[in-house]
Amino acid sequence: MTARPFLRPARARQHGVVLLLCLVVLVILMAGGVAVIRSMNASLFTAGNLAFKRDLVNQGEQALSTVLAQFGPGGALANATGSDQPSLNYKSSMLAANAQGIPTVLLDDATFASVGTAADLPGATPGVTIRYVVDRLCAATGAAVTTGCIQSVGAPPGGTAGTLRPNPPTATVYRLSARVSGPRNTQVFVQSSITKPD
Repeated sequence: MTARPFLRPARARQHGVVLLLCLVVLVILMAGGVAVIRSMNASLFTAGNLAFKRDLVNQGEQALSTVLAQFGPGGALANATGSDQPSLNYKSSMLAANAQGIPTVLLDDATFASVGTAADLPGATPGVTIRYVVDRLCAATGAAVTTGCIQSVGAPPGGTAGTLRPNPPTATVYRLSARVSGPRNTQVFVQSSITKPD
């Protein structure tokens, strides 16, 4: 038997097309992964801000409970008349407001001192303060009159058909506005309307 010489196959030239294609696919996958991570971070940041805002709004309700206690029987504002009471942050006439309906005295600390002198309420968490002001929605100080004050009309009393009903009771409307200031210079404004029979 004669030995055959070992024949080497001709060297195939490698072009590197597959390697280049894999690198392009990896770059695309990496860019997609970075985009997903950034989107998740933005979503978490937004959810955190919404939760933070909701917490400040909830803490702002403390001003409402304080003012309702003052308007209640035996409270300091139970017999609120047409005179200002700065020690209770009460103004007997309507305060000037910005386009969003927020009294401008809540936007500037210097002008707030001209209306109210009551201390800010502490929030439930550290770093949160609640500043509030109550104004009667009347054009001028003095006794509440139907032509100069915003009033709500109560439901007429019941009765049988054909009977004469008395005029329904009216109530003067008061506006409670509160600014809740939290950490990182955040602010939330809340408002409520309160009525008190005349």
